[in-house]
Amino acid sequence: MKTWHKVAIGVGAVVVLGGIVLFSVNQANKGVVTVQTAKVANQDSLVSLVTASGEIKPTTYTNVSAQGYGRITEIFVKEGDHVKKGDKLLLQENVQANADVQAQSAAVNSAESGVQAAEASYKAAQSDLISQQANLEKAKLDFERGQGLFKDGLIPKQDFDQRKTAYDGATAAVDSSRSRVQSLKAQLEQTRAQVNQGRAVLVHTQDILHKTTYTSPINGIVSYLPERVGDYVVMGMQNATGSFIMTLSDMSVVTAEVKVDETDIVNVKLGQEADVTIDAVPGKVFKGKVTEVGSQAVLRSSGLTTTQTTTSTQEAKDFKVVVTLASPPENLRPGLSTTAKIRTAERKDVLAIPIQALAVRTRKDLEEAAKHSKKDSGGSVTLAAPPPPAPGDPQKDEVQGVFVVNGKKAIFRSVETGISGVTDIEITKGLQPGDEIVVGSYKALRTLKPEADIKIDNTAPKKPDDQQS
Repeated sequence: MKTWHKVAIGVGAVVVLGGIVLFSVNQANKGVVTVQTAKVANQDSLVSLVTASGEIKPTTYTNVSAQGYGRITEIFVKEGDHVKKGDKLLLQENVQANADVQAQSAAVNSAESGVQAAEASYKAAQSDLISQQANLEKAKLDFERGQGLFKDGLIPKQDFDQRKTAYDGATAAVDSSRSRVQSLKAQLEQTRAQVNQGRAVLVHTQDILHKTTYTSPINGIVSYLPERVGDYVVMGMQNATGSFIMTLSDMSVVTAEVKVDETDIVNVKLGQEADVTIDAVPGKVFKGKVTEVGSQAVLRSSGLTTTQTTTSTQEAKDFKVVVTLASPPENLRPGLSTTAKIRTAERKDVLAIPIQALAVRTRKDLEEAAKHSKKDSGGSVTLAAPPPPAPGDPQKDEVQGVFVVNGKKAIFRSVETGISGVTDIEITKGLQPGDEIVVGSYKALRTLKPEADIKIDNTAPKKPDDQQS
């Protein structure tokens, strides 16, 4: 036999043998799922977070609206300026208001002079009344003395009549003086009332003049200023709103107003701590606490609460949650975008697994896996998951659990869970520290069947750059 014949026969034999080996390996690995696993262990701490976005808002702010009619003549501030309570903000034309104040001031001064004249006349009338009363007393004494003398025949009747006439005249003079005093007193009270009325009108005109100068009612910053010098503003009347001039915001107490999804709002409570990040202040985290939890759902599309709509809708809803910042920076502005991570729960020394390790299988799948396992083991096996506590549709009755590694098989074991963190979830029942569970890949976990044969490959997946090289 020639040499090349021998070589060809040898090569053919190797090829056939290799094919047999590959076929045997493929048959052995048929139905085997490659998975990644991890050991169950306790974590020092597990924090459940609710993340929501919103904007920065001050606790106290005020909208300055027009207080009268007229044009803006001067503006003393601009957006972003810090102001104190009482600082001037702007001026509105005040020619007519100033003239009204001057005219009314003159009227009040004239009325006050009239009061002084009335008081002098009233005092003079009182003095005259006192004088007339004194004359009456003297005439009365003369008349009484004349009566005695006339009875005794010591004076003639003519003298007695003169005394009586003088007494009657003094009485009439006193009555006249008393009436004049009362009249002048009424005039004095009238002039005083006119002064009070004039002063009230003066206060009114001064208030109108004062309202042409706008001052800050709070300490804060000018967060919005749409008006310009020369703009004409009008005050609100009945159902018509007045001209909006500016917004002042007190930034001493700053809040992050965020919208929490309806599925998470049940976990949010007053007083819970939160970490707040602001897009305009990158790299910094601000501490805060939940100070308000909205009770009305807000529609995502319109921003209206469910009580403001007349038709039912199935669209997504949010709830307003207010987080008050503990130490806000001084350069914050209302309206800045922000994100709050609210700590709704925290556990210490907790048994936790990666969230992606959780799987859900129907009771029908578990029962079928248990039957196959009984056949393979000769009829004696422990069920991978306990039977459901209540009867139901096997195809719809779902069991939550994880796949535990048992030799070369993945055994489905039901578990009970607690709080969820960012990547991990608490296990309250069903696992023990040290158990090896299947954590990946996502595709394998999605299709993995109970009692399936597995192959463990915990090597790190190659990066795209490594695959190309």
